[in-house]
Amino acid sequence: MLSRIMSYGLTGLTGFPVTVEVDIGYGMTKFETVGLPDNAVKESRERVRSAIINSGFNFPETRIIANLAPADIRKEGSIYDLPIAVGILCACGEIKNWSVEDWVIIGELALDGSVRGVNGVLPMIIDAKARGYTKVLLPKENAAEAMYIDGVTAIPVSSLAEAAMFLRGDKHIDPQPLTVWRAEQVEYDADFALIKGQQSAKRAAEVAAAGGHNILFIGTPGSGKTMLARSIPSILPPLTHEEALEITKIHSVAGIMRGKNNIVTERPFRSPHHSASIPSLVGGGARALPGEISLAHYGVLFLDEFAEFPKMVLEALRQPMEDGVITISRTAAKADYPANFMLVAAMNPCPCGNFGSRTKPCKCTKYQIERYLGRISGPVLDRIDIHVEMTDVDYDDITSKQLGESSAAVRERVTRAREIQNRRYIDDGIIMNSQLSSKLVKKHCILEDDAEQLVKLSFTRLNLSARAYNRILKVARTISDLAGDERITRAAIAEALQYRSVDSKYWGAE
Repeated sequence: MLSRIMSYGLTGLTGFPVTVEVDIGYGMTKFETVGLPDNAVKESRERVRSAIINSGFNFPETRIIANLAPADIRKEGSIYDLPIAVGILCACGEIKNWSVEDWVIIGELALDGSVRGVNGVLPMIIDAKARGYTKVLLPKENAAEAMYIDGVTAIPVSSLAEAAMFLRGDKHIDPQPLTVWRAEQVEYDADFALIKGQQSAKRAAEVAAAGGHNILFIGTPGSGKTMLARSIPSILPPLTHEEALEITKIHSVAGIMRGKNNIVTERPFRSPHHSASIPSLVGGGARALPGEISLAHYGVLFLDEFAEFPKMVLEALRQPMEDGVITISRTAAKADYPANFMLVAAMNPCPCGNFGSRTKPCKCTKYQIERYLGRISGPVLDRIDIHVEMTDVDYDDITSKQLGESSAAVRERVTRAREIQNRRYIDDGIIMNSQLSSKLVKKHCILEDDAEQLVKLSFTRLNLSARAYNRILKVARTISDLAGDERITRAAIAEALQYRSVDSKYWGAE
């Protein structure tokens, strides 16, 4: 007997249909899986055998072949356990073939027959809907990921026996209810109101958040660099439905969404340790899984102790910082992941941390300082739009009882600036000023006359590169958006230039 079950596979963030063909015929007792399976798929034979027996069904002691088509695409993971088991039950006559024709079935099986969750369910369901498949049988653990996909009937099951009873019509299971997306107000532990002093740094953080610009905080220990960086998510605009789905797809592939009862509702904040490797940061491994830069998509990637990261790791950030996407190529897999993140970096100015301090002497030699700062290459530094120096906080600021401006108030201005950008770039395929290409900079960064004179003067005196020139205009565009100005003003250019002035002090550059 032959049965066919529709299932799904995953390549990067893209799902693709897989037909599970199960044939039970005469011959030596053998259970074989073909169709370019990896080790996890090959091992499904033992999981499926035990799950069928422990669910109360008879396992056919004959020749069984499970083919995963198309056979030229590698199949990975335990996602095919449930469709293979259902295919065997169909081929044995336990389930009628016609009852499974319209269903996409995915799930891992435990030895006792219970169904476990798998990774990457959301991108599979989205692709299945686009191809016309509207009925999905999936693990109960993954059901929450289908809550926001309209037009799909998702049936959650907790065991093979329950799936079989549903497909035979012996048991009714309510579909996973559709939930209307509503942006949630997230409560943050960190708030701008709690940060003492550092008004210029908080202003720079507001500009960075408004335009999605990368920002570097450099200053002495205890000046508030980390606290300010961790407060930036509290001033970012709420997620849209489209952004939430795209983030959830990435997190689903990485396995972060397992067991969670919702899709992502807040912008990611990823803070890897400075001992992180290149694959952990940009993605990789045998299955080409997403790394920290993709998990931070539409959110913040915070690299504390920036200069302590291996130089090769920082150099690996150059291409995704510029393009907003990372392509991971491995022998057995290739995947494209979005990486439109906001880089927030924090570092000390020297090994001892006191270079530039008003209260503590620096014990480092000039050579030690240059070597330490030299860990940040010019190309990496050039891709960070805003550089801010943070000095020791005054005693009066620390002891002040007066709270500063709250994150909620700053977020309102940031959100208005983002809305201006969304309307402006509606036909250009981007959403933020930081994504402006050289062509779009000429189109949208229109300067007032006195602002243009200041840019010309600065380009000559500061010996700016073409990239630095464009980035100054992007930052100035954001500053003007915060002020509600249609054209870039001289004041906006002056402030944007100020955010590049730290380079000359520490790196002797622009």
